[in-house]
Amino acid sequence: MNKDEWSKVKEFVKSNIGESAHANWIQPIELKEVNGSVAKFKVPTRFIGTWVHRNYGDHIIQGFKNQKLTIDRLEFIASSDKTAGKKNVSEKSALKRTDQKSQESQLDLPSSPLDARFTFDKFVVGKPNELAHAAAKRVSEGGKVTFNPLFLYGGVGLGKTHLMHSIAWSTKEKNKKARILYLSAEQFMYRFVQALRFKDMHAFKKLFRSVDVLMVDDVQFIAGKDSTQDEFFHTFNALIEQGKQIVISADRAPGEIDGLEERIKSRLAWGLVVDVHPTDYELRLGILQAKAEIQMELNRDVKIDEGILEYLAHKISSNVRVLEGALTRLFAFASLVGKEITIDLVQECLSDILRTSERKVTIEEIIRKVAEHYNLRMTDLISARRARVVARPRQIAMFLSKSLTSKSLPEIGRKFGGRDHTTVIHAVKKIEELKLVDVQVADEVEILRRTLEA
Repeated sequence: MNKDEWSKVKEFVKSNIGESAHANWIQPIELKEVNGSVAKFKVPTRFIGTWVHRNYGDHIIQGFKNQKLTIDRLEFIASSDKTAGKKNVSEKSALKRTDQKSQESQLDLPSSPLDARFTFDKFVVGKPNELAHAAAKRVSEGGKVTFNPLFLYGGVGLGKTHLMHSIAWSTKEKNKKARILYLSAEQFMYRFVQALRFKDMHAFKKLFRSVDVLMVDDVQFIAGKDSTQDEFFHTFNALIEQGKQIVISADRAPGEIDGLEERIKSRLAWGLVVDVHPTDYELRLGILQAKAEIQMELNRDVKIDEGILEYLAHKISSNVRVLEGALTRLFAFASLVGKEITIDLVQECLSDILRTSERKVTIEEIIRKVAEHYNLRMTDLISARRARVVARPRQIAMFLSKSLTSKSLPEIGRKFGGRDHTTVIHAVKKIEELKLVDVQVADEVEILRRTLEA
């Protein structure tokens, strides 16, 4: 692969992630070679390689595809790998010489790059995310907020990161001097470990406890990491006592993150905990319409019919990232080959996405949604408790597991605390009977079914 082709890949990635993220993360990496379906890169540090792979790997692979190269795997080789473990006297001397500057450099460490596309005016609001959006807007206005922290949770690609970036951009706009620190829980741990390694905990504590707004993405990452959790707990308390705002995101509610200390779960539940629900059809269509307008501005010779957008909104329901990526690929393909966007072109260009986007509901997801609907814990539904307040929701969850998954009765029983398959049969029959005579039960089952299939 020549430099011109790699430059085109980088331009494609930049158009999807924004100039700031591109400058911070993509520009520093160097393409070494393409060997078969593997692209190898040289990166300054392992951390940068891990971050790029995790957050921008899909964009890079798609960029290669646009250049007619099928890449299945990305490998990142850190410049420091060759010398890892060879710390000698001269290196230690160099560290000592920079001790006086270490505290200042730590304090000046920037947040993770903010994506210019992720602002409130580009966030499409619908019923599944309206509470999360309203709460995020309120936090960004500054001043005293009655809920602190704001805890956003939900599956991948539902808009949590978009909202966090939006809070940062909006806060910066309103208060140029505001100290905002946005990073992933993984980065928090990385900086904590580095501070321990270089005996620079004072600078670490000063950095994290002197901010006006602390935003930590994917907090479930620190589960099971005791030392990091301990420091996070003390940082959290220090900021709350100072009246500083904290915004946290995770893939699950605080109480459902295994390996997270109870005291942290309790602190996280202090404020407002908001579930960012899966997108419904109307919201997905709204997102596609907004993104299509942007794409048509970039590709003026390519048009897309409303019927195509409706088709995509029906077919791709996994998450917003996949939805947006599919639209970007579709416009790029149509522009490159000079074809009109038709249903046939959609099926040809997006065959892999359409195939993998078929909705697959899991029993775990059913248990979680039913527990949330009835204000129970997931453990209640798989426990031995027989109280009616638990037994009826458990039967509904079993009924939905039989209706919406291909799992066998014994498999379903095992997921519900090791129950026998006859218990599942009884639950299914009971709910089928109640649906015919109890309007409330019928409505609740239908609401849950639609939520799970959205």
